[in-house]
Amino acid sequence: MDELYYREALKLAQKDYRACVGKGVSPCLPVLDDFVSAKNIASQVDLGIVQVPAELIVGTKTRGRMNAFSSNFMPILEEGTEFADKWERLCQAHVTEGIRDPIKAYEYMNRFYVEEGNKRVSVLKFFDALTITARVIRILPTGDDEETELYYEFVDFYKLSKVNFIEFSKKGSYLELQKLLGKEPAEEWTDDDRNAFAAAYYYFKKAYISSGGAKLQSTVGDAMLTYMEVYGYPELSVTDTADIKKNLSRMWEEVKLRENEEPIDLKPDPPEEKRQSVLSKVLSVTAPSVMKVAFVHDGSPERSGWIHDHEKGRKYIDRIFESKIETQAYLNAMEGDDPLNVIEEAVEWGAQVIFTTSPRLTKASLRAAVDHPDIIIMNCSLNKSHRYIISYYTRMYEVKFILGAIAGALTESGKLGYVCDYPIYGQIAGINAFALGAQMANPRAKVYLEWSAVNGAEAATQALADRDIHIISTQDTARFREDNRSSFGLSYINGDKKELIANPVWKWGVYYEQLMRRVLNKTIQSEYESSGKAINYYWGMSAGVADIRYTPNLPRPSKRFADFLKDGIVHNVCTPFLTPLYTVDGDVMGEGQKALSFDQIINMDYLVENVVGTIPQYEELTPMGKATVDTAGVESAQSTAHNAEDERSEEAEANNAGEQE
Repeated sequence: MDELYYREALKLAQKDYRACVGKGVSPCLPVLDDFVSAKNIASQVDLGIVQVPAELIVGTKTRGRMNAFSSNFMPILEEGTEFADKWERLCQAHVTEGIRDPIKAYEYMNRFYVEEGNKRVSVLKFFDALTITARVIRILPTGDDEETELYYEFVDFYKLSKVNFIEFSKKGSYLELQKLLGKEPAEEWTDDDRNAFAAAYYYFKKAYISSGGAKLQSTVGDAMLTYMEVYGYPELSVTDTADIKKNLSRMWEEVKLRENEEPIDLKPDPPEEKRQSVLSKVLSVTAPSVMKVAFVHDGSPERSGWIHDHEKGRKYIDRIFESKIETQAYLNAMEGDDPLNVIEEAVEWGAQVIFTTSPRLTKASLRAAVDHPDIIIMNCSLNKSHRYIISYYTRMYEVKFILGAIAGALTESGKLGYVCDYPIYGQIAGINAFALGAQMANPRAKVYLEWSAVNGAEAATQALADRDIHIISTQDTARFREDNRSSFGLSYINGDKKELIANPVWKWGVYYEQLMRRVLNKTIQSEYESSGKAINYYWGMSAGVADIRYTPNLPRPSKRFADFLKDGIVHNVCTPFLTPLYTVDGDVMGEGQKALSFDQIINMDYLVENVVGTIPQYEELTPMGKATVDTAGVESAQSTAHNAEDERSEEAEANNAGEQE
């Protein structure tokens, strides 16, 4: 029987060997010592005894056994050799009593290379073992390329979870997994956590592979993250393979989006209106159906200026489209057990289009879109790579640039204040645009930054007042307190004296009108079908969806200056972000008087040189701030900043002290 096992293993090796030769790749096991030298090693750490996924054991440490195995670890030497005899005896031992002795292996970039126990690995792989017990030495690499940075994110994750079987292709995914599991960024896993997750992972992997996942470039982990974003981890953990496979078929486009290097199709300007034929105009006039449009808000207009403005937009399109559409608002979606229930109410009402007006509603919007593919669901957020929902947001940084220029022209001390809500996509661009506008008008201007999501808006404003700063960019929308509107926008604040100078205007009515026209004439549907990516509308002043309003407190010369900048932005001859940009950390972003791309603007996670302040870390935020950042936060705000050099230094010190990770 042992000879039959060896013969079968040899056939597998020969098949693999021929396939490798045919592809022009090495048919032998890779040797770690051949491509990792002392200059590639930052430090080494003894991980102790570890259960290693068999599929991640890919090679040998030294060249000694390189030619005894094919690249799939099956034996390549002929029957009757001393090697074959030892392999067969080891095979017999495994069948009768099991292989208990751990192998010794080195881990490099989460791939394992065997130093002792190559034949044990070969036998266990032949019998389709999922894991192999090993004493592991981790080799921490040098370098600062994207692959190495992703690996160090894995190292941080491994410290918390002791999980080595899930891998991702994009940075930030390990942190995203922690959140989807309901854990804090630095929260450690229990044994029960690890066992339950392993079971869910292998159930999911089986369903994913049988659905065709092996043909995709994305990893099983990438797909599992996408699945959990839609269905959640609790539901995944109690779902069997058959149901997972059924759910995957409904959201496969979302899964495929993960493998796209540029998953977002950004629409910075409204597409040109399609000209209707005479026949289509007649049909649109005679069509009796009324399109139902729902607006789902996370709070209420009585307590939030943001929602108040969106509600004005809803009522505006009610008047504009009259008999063509019917709208209805659903409030306080975040106050119940699950915001998805509120969206489902809109579905039951018959909504054909649903606008969800907060980034906090992204997850529920995505689940509803997967469950109801015939309904158009749009979420007010930025930089979200979801295929089944459409995102829309406003380039408010254009207005902030003008407000900054006004503030820079007005300040006598050179000290300006800025209060920001949340460190989410789009907001960092607003801070930097304001600072650059101020610097353009006054090269000595400094912008002192405070965050309402840390200690509250009043405390943030007071912190600026304590520094004798009186010209302040406060909240972007009005806040309602006891039915009174508080000041917002660019203001002069000195004790009880508050004078509004100018403020940004979110023209949601115009935005919703343009979006609905494109829904009614099928432009949005056509864009969606032809794109294959996540659609993000990111319109600005040129589309008429953002503006600036002046008060009589603004001097006439400053108003003329602001109008000059506004005209330049509207006609695309003025850009707030012209390279090179200099950051507070001394870095130089770009060169040669070029405008930053929209992608570079959206993904800003740095502050320009004349900003005094920092982007807050996740643990500093209020519960509301954390909930918002969980959905739409820039990476630097989602966890404590990771410094690879510090990490390697700490690992080296621990290793030198004889500690085990």
